[in-house]
Amino acid sequence: MSKTVLITGASSGIGKATAQLFAAKGWNVAATMRSPKITSDWAIGNRVIYPRLDVTVPETIKSAISETLERFNRIDVLVNNAGYALMGPLEGLTPKQLEHQFQTNVFGVVSVTQQVLPILRRQGGGTIINVASIGGRLAFPLATSYHASKWAIDGLSEALRYELQPFGIRVKIIEPGGIKTDFINRGTTWATHPAYTKMIERVKSVSERLDATLPGPKGVAKTIYRAAVDRTQKLRYAPYGQAYLLMHAILPDALWRTIISNWMLGETGKKLMERF
Repeated sequence: MSKTVLITGASSGIGKATAQLFAAKGWNVAATMRSPKITSDWAIGNRVIYPRLDVTVPETIKSAISETLERFNRIDVLVNNAGYALMGPLEGLTPKQLEHQFQTNVFGVVSVTQQVLPILRRQGGGTIINVASIGGRLAFPLATSYHASKWAIDGLSEALRYELQPFGIRVKIIEPGGIKTDFINRGTTWATHPAYTKMIERVKSVSERLDATLPGPKGVAKTIYRAAVDRTQKLRYAPYGQAYLLMHAILPDALWRTIISNWMLGETGKKLMERF
């Protein structure tokens, strides 16, 4: 019997690449998205359905899960991928912006997971994969809200692993480094503040130049698939992020701080980064 994966945020980027890979591997796929729009490159067979699911709207979570069960009778793997980055100085963020960031990136993950867990327990096991970021373990300027939301997912996932282990349910965290998707355009919201205009311009410029050199989302999709079929209790997978995490771990804090400050906000750090 084919296994079934439910993926949130599958309209583009990592979510779309993951849905296509699982389908190619013979899985049943519920590729959920806020506004389903199926283009010709989604022609990947009749094992894929496209339920509407907005992680901030509980009714759509319930209906998407129901549609998945009606079609495939089970859910073996949940991939919590939906999310976006709220960028900009903390001083310029509004309470509404901060609330929406956490409603999507954190409470959305909680809501979907809570509704899928009873199904996994009844089935005697399964896997929950939370797509976080290396930004859940280290931080960069002008991303306070995004980093806080991803750190929350990191802690939630680690604690949840222990809670669910007695039920045969594995929890995995995917922590990608930089990848080339349309995240910069479609997945990023910028807040502004006049005191930080030059800093914002610099960070945007660095981000855009970096994005042009990054690998695409298919490598992350392969890591998600590997995590889905990995029956060990391994928690963290960091595609394209290991170098950053290693440097963050071994470099003295003062040197790391200098590299990141100057790389993101000036030219000196960029030259230093090339040496490591």
